[in-house]
Amino acid sequence: MRERWFGATGRKVPAIVLEGTIDLDGALVLDDASDLEAAHQAHRAGTPVVVRCSTPADIHAALSLGPVACALVTDESLLQLDLAEMTYG
Repeated sequence: MRERWFGATGRKVPAIVLEGTIDLDGALVLDDASDLEAAHQAHRAGTPVVVRCSTPADIHAALSLGPVACALVTDESLLQLDLAEMTYG
C-alpha cells in the first residue's frame, strides 16, 4: 500500500482511503481535483488536502497533483487499484 504525507501533520496515510476510516480533522476536503488554487494554498499552509473520488480516473487525476495527500473513496473495490500500472502502463 502506497502512503503519502498528510500535510504537515507528520503522519502518513494510504494514498487511497475508504471514507470514514481516517480522521480528516483540519484537512481541506475537495469534491474533485479541479480547485487547484485552494489545494495549493492549503498545501503551502501545511493543511492536508483530500479529494473525493468515484472512479479510477478521478483517483489518478487527484493523486497526480502534488498537494493531494489522499483520494477518498466510498467503493472498497477502488482500494485495490494499481497506481503504478495506471501511471506507467
